[in-house]
Amino acid sequence: MKIETVLFDLDGTLVDTLPDLAHAMNVVLQEQGKPIIGLEAIRPSVSHGARAMLRFALGSEDYPNFDDLHQQMLDVYAKHIADKSALFAGMEQVLQYIDQNHKGWGIVTNKHQHFTDPLLDKLQLTNRSLCNVSGDTLPESKPHPAPILHACKLADTKPENCIYIGDAKRDIEAGQRAGMQTFVALFGYLSNDDQPDTWGATGFLNQPEDLITWLQNA
Repeated sequence: MKIETVLFDLDGTLVDTLPDLAHAMNVVLQEQGKPIIGLEAIRPSVSHGARAMLRFALGSEDYPNFDDLHQQMLDVYAKHIADKSALFAGMEQVLQYIDQNHKGWGIVTNKHQHFTDPLLDKLQLTNRSLCNVSGDTLPESKPHPAPILHACKLADTKPENCIYIGDAKRDIEAGQRAGMQTFVALFGYLSNDDQPDTWGATGFLNQPEDLITWLQNA
């Protein structure tokens, strides 16, 4: 089927948000008298959200006042949401290729809207995309297919004419359940325990520009 629309996960696929998320987490750790953690150590937990990051850093959600510390991390993140976050290297070329070849692109993320919107605004992506579906746009979130199907409606395209790209198993599952081809962003926030070759994706992207090659041959 002809591909008309490319849908992206946000964190770890379209945008490298690790620096700002890590900063927010490390602020909390420092206030708890704990050493900060380097970016590469944090990287595998980012796709699972702030709670998973903090659980990794503190060892357990049984840590005293974990919920309060999680909220503190989110508050810090909201104030520094795009200090260092940016499109992954090569992604701007991908978006330009999509635009220039009369295709559209959009975003489907589990990130809540009150974080998604200001991040996209500061990166000047809001008006470039056909649709921005957040984790709380609908009652369901990935791996449920509803957010991706909702994005298709907003983009006025059929699922079979879309592809979905993400860096987590739930992304691939959601895309498959929505009836579209899926690609794993291997440059994203995968952990050593992840086995993307078992997820059943259509293909793999070692770098963003690999998508251009695939679209040229699609």
